[in-house]
Amino acid sequence: MSAWYIGPVLSTDILRRNPPGSILLLQLGEIGDVVLTTPTFRAVKETFPGVRLSVLVRKPCASLLEADPHLDEIVEVAKSGRKIAEVGRENFRLVWKLRRAAYDLVVDLRTGDRGTILAFLTGAPVRIARRDPGQPFWREWMLTRLLPDQPHAPLPAHPGADHSLRLVRALGIDTRDSTPRLAVSEKASARVQELLDSVGFRGENRWITVNPCSRRKYKEWVHARWAEVIDGLWERHRLPAIVVGAPEETGAAEGIVRRCAGRAVNLAGRTTLGELAALLARSTLHLGVDSAPPHIAAAVGTPAVTIFGPSNWKSWVVPDDTHRVVCPDKPCVPCNDLGCDGSGRSICLEELGADAVTRQAEEVLEYIDGNGD
Repeated sequence: MSAWYIGPVLSTDILRRNPPGSILLLQLGEIGDVVLTTPTFRAVKETFPGVRLSVLVRKPCASLLEADPHLDEIVEVAKSGRKIAEVGRENFRLVWKLRRAAYDLVVDLRTGDRGTILAFLTGAPVRIARRDPGQPFWREWMLTRLLPDQPHAPLPAHPGADHSLRLVRALGIDTRDSTPRLAVSEKASARVQELLDSVGFRGENRWITVNPCSRRKYKEWVHARWAEVIDGLWERHRLPAIVVGAPEETGAAEGIVRRCAGRAVNLAGRTTLGELAALLARSTLHLGVDSAPPHIAAAVGTPAVTIFGPSNWKSWVVPDDTHRVVCPDKPCVPCNDLGCDGSGRSICLEELGADAVTRQAEEVLEYIDGNGD
């Protein structure tokens, strides 16, 4: 039992006097959640510079974090939904690996059953998560400490990053800089250059990237309007477009590219997440719907314009001169519903015109050019 663990209570004073040698953070959320957790990695290392910090994420998120200077180890776990035999073998190897690591402290940054079970199976003497009244009773004995949710940090703290930061803040772990940041590996950069060369972008230094798709269709904008925006920026600024997305979004991305009269190419499904970060890092401007790529773009320092409909952008974005939000001008926005009346369609987004997006994009471009970026 670690010296700094006293019964059911974890003392932050003792934690600082006897810092843990190794910490495992569990982040089994979506891609955007992983990006928004990067300030928590930084906070842990700032608080405990000598700690060995590991993170457990779902596939394929590891490549996104491979160059993070604050992480000593990245462990991936497969998504559920595969054959039981395959998952069983993989989970056995995973648990064996986690137990061998002998972590002093495990923190589950979410409240799902899988994270709770994996935290328990690590065998770590201290296993912490956020208390959630809606979760099953057995979390109480699988975890050594359930912390009440902490107050939200006020702006300018990043609201998306604060979700995990306010959990570790209760342990005395914090950072003054809550801005999500992703580092890009040399390997990913080299692969992106090969891709750019293959689609005729050798020597190009200015372009826009566009992510038109989301795993949640009610967050998507009308695809035909993306072509309008792309063509407008080509005609007035001679900025070619690269459409990005997941492998299953390749067809939709190709459909948009075919509608474009201006110069546009489709790279959806052709990059790992780490390579996508490298591509977005070189982009002049990123345009997209509420999904992972806008978070990645912002985290690599690329200006972005993001379309939000039903979801509340204030929970995820800190707007400024180079990070803009476009929302339909309707009293029901945001409704936080899964489409209008549960239909999976968002009428507010269907009625949003191309001019609103183009206008914000051009204002950001004007700012970039005026400030020499």
